[in-house]
Amino acid sequence: MGLPGDDAGFEAFVAARGPRLLRTAWLLTGDAHLAEDLLQTTLARVWPKWPRIAGEHPEAYIRKTLVNTYTEWWRRRWRGEVPHAELPDAPAGPDERPNDPFARVDLEQSLAAAVRALPRRQRAVVVLRFFEDLSVAETAATLGCAEGTVKSQSAKALKTLRSVVPVSLATGGEPCGRAA
Repeated sequence: MGLPGDDAGFEAFVAARGPRLLRTAWLLTGDAHLAEDLLQTTLARVWPKWPRIAGEHPEAYIRKTLVNTYTEWWRRRWRGEVPHAELPDAPAGPDERPNDPFARVDLEQSLAAAVRALPRRQRAVVVLRFFEDLSVAETAATLGCAEGTVKSQSAKALKTLRSVVPVSLATGGEPCGRAA
């Protein structure tokens, strides 16, 4: 079944921007397989519309569709969380393991887990603002909300992340929120 329009253009776009869109999907879902499914579903939804959106800003349109699809999934699916009476022991921080070559990886995984634990709207804001490097206005347009909502959700998310992951990856060990 063919698409009326530019099949080659859609394929070229997906080949060029697919890895970045997959990374966004992974940051939203926190699971590689779900991220692939999310991106595939999103691309299947926008493929019939490609002739209309190709001339405009197709990545912004696809990113918005990706976030909206993620939101729909989140509302409809059980997320597999199982409550436990006791929390597992927390791993030692990087300061406690100065010669550990995997300390940065552990810190990145802790940050990824903390982002996945954020409420749906805050996670979407963090992914779009700080991983996709969108402006407040672009994030608001993508999420279909006010810029003030993006700012407040971002502030709440960053406060939560700073309390959960107290060491910033960007500052090389300096506490988050403090000048180096």
